[in-house]
Amino acid sequence: MKQMKDSGIEWIGEIPEDWELIKIGSIFRCRNEKVNDTDYPPLSVTRNGIVPQMENVAKTDANDNRKMVKFNDFVINSRSDRKQSCGVSDLDGSVSLINTVLYTENTDVILPEYTNLLLKNYGFAEEFYRWGHGIVADLWTTRWQEMKSIVLPLPNTQQQEEIVRFVQKKVCGIDNLIAHEQATIDELKAYKQSVITEAVTKGLDKSVSMEDSGVEWIGKIPESWSISKIKMLADETQENAFIDGDWIESPYIEDTGIRYLTTGNIGDGVFKRQGNGFISNETFTKLQCKYAYPQDLIFSRLNEEYGRSCILPNDYDRYVIAVDNVILRTNEDKKYICYVTQCSNYHKAVFFYARGTAMKRISRTNLGNVAIPLPSIAEQQQIADYLDKKCADIDSLISIKQQKIEELKEYKKSFIYEYVTGKKEVA
Repeated sequence: MKQMKDSGIEWIGEIPEDWELIKIGSIFRCRNEKVNDTDYPPLSVTRNGIVPQMENVAKTDANDNRKMVKFNDFVINSRSDRKQSCGVSDLDGSVSLINTVLYTENTDVILPEYTNLLLKNYGFAEEFYRWGHGIVADLWTTRWQEMKSIVLPLPNTQQQEEIVRFVQKKVCGIDNLIAHEQATIDELKAYKQSVITEAVTKGLDKSVSMEDSGVEWIGKIPESWSISKIKMLADETQENAFIDGDWIESPYIEDTGIRYLTTGNIGDGVFKRQGNGFISNETFTKLQCKYAYPQDLIFSRLNEEYGRSCILPNDYDRYVIAVDNVILRTNEDKKYICYVTQCSNYHKAVFFYARGTAMKRISRTNLGNVAIPLPSIAEQQQIADYLDKKCADIDSLISIKQQKIEELKEYKKSFIYEYVTGKKEVA
């Protein structure tokens, strides 16, 4: 084992005695040439590295106000909410101005492959964040002026080559294990989807006679079942039995009062505990808002999966929900309906009615006209109870696999860190 010395820098710790400590600004230069995205194809800066611009990213009209990127440049997103979105580029192209583009002619000091390992590891990512500035965490930015003073631990290029070969081989093995676990998760999710679809469209008794439902996404159903449009499920004896939420502008959102929910709270069959918005009783009265209550069934009209639904929890005694959600008060079994709305074919049927360009949504009228299969209340409850147990078992297996993936990712992070800071040496 090599002799170690204290670097005097917290994120680096001890390094081998023959390693150097060099400021980024001593070996890299900042590339600021402005180009257009016609001559220099747009690139995306992601946690997986620098890739051709993805279709789902937000695009601007600043087509001729971008930064040039050349082969082997290191590109990093300067915002803290894009932590570890960086990498050495295998492509010529252009990126948005929020990114910092670095290049070096000192390949006798640092190799591109080693740059990728060293500056993508989580230890550097935290140090990069520490040197930044801003008002709040998600607007925190680290510019070149700060970045160039960050100190890097560097072995000689021969050691760099050895570390790169060893780490890349090991990381490839870890990534294969992660991919295997993810493939198993995908299979389990597909199986769960098939279990739900089979139960809510065919029932639990396989001996019953079937007939065509007349609805493409549903197919055949038991003869004793019926088909109902979602709006027909509403219990008209209850107030606001099938109605949109309220339009609440951001100045009305406060820290206390009546809990305010958005489309982000409505998951696919599950309530998502996120956000912390409230509105005051005065605002409620002024805007003539409508209450939603615990155990109300809520549909979301905005964002995929369109038409998803969940049952509100007992966290608060009442809620106000955003306009792109719909309250449905019904005498049918709500858990059963939630399971119906988790079917992939149901989502496809709802998506057909979604309208919009930048942001699609389905109107309450169109949502209300979507047909679903409807057995008797007793059978709805039986199906819901069966799926509760079956899905819980599948979810438990998925959770175990997800935990394994997180453990592998943590091991990968610490493994890379230990080798690029010299804590461990290549045997």
